[in-house]
Amino acid sequence: MLAVAEVFYSIQGEGTWTGMPAVFVRLAGCNLACDFCDTDYSTKSYAGVDDLVRAVRAAGGDCPAVILTGGEPLAQTETPALIDALRRDGRRVHVESNGTIFTALPDDVWLCVSPKERVDPRMAERANEAKLIVDERVPEEQLPQFAGKSVILLQPEGNKPRNVAVALDYVKAHPQRFRLSLQTHKFIGVP
Repeated sequence: MLAVAEVFYSIQGEGTWTGMPAVFVRLAGCNLACDFCDTDYSTKSYAGVDDLVRAVRAAGGDCPAVILTGGEPLAQTETPALIDALRRDGRRVHVESNGTIFTALPDDVWLCVSPKERVDPRMAERANEAKLIVDERVPEEQLPQFAGKSVILLQPEGNKPRNVAVALDYVKAHPQRFRLSLQTHKFIGVP
């Protein structure tokens, strides 16, 4: 059984895939306790893998994209089984992770690592995108672990004007490697 916070159909509001329709499966729980976390990832229900595949179908119909998020979705031992079941159901799976828990993922699973503290180096290497949270400063101490990534996303915490300004200045000063990632879903008022 997986601890679930919610399943809903919306658009990806952040990162490389901004604007893409997707079904979100927000798994409950996290192995970190970040001060700035704005997500309610408390457990609302428990569901088996097959139940969650049915919930994805019910929420998004034939939408091909499913985003596993949290909390930390890889903190639950049944998440790899859920990923496999979703892929068998014809879904393109994306995982949003803090990168602390090593999990072998199929090559066709998109992995976004958004480090908050430590990151398992294997997860940093595997990441398809790295998204750094800018909270009054760019966390430059996180950059060495993503040395092989050609693009790093800078996401201003809470879309706060001060954080946006810091991220924007940094992106403009380093245009070859950094891109600004705003939480567009918050601007348009969708989950």
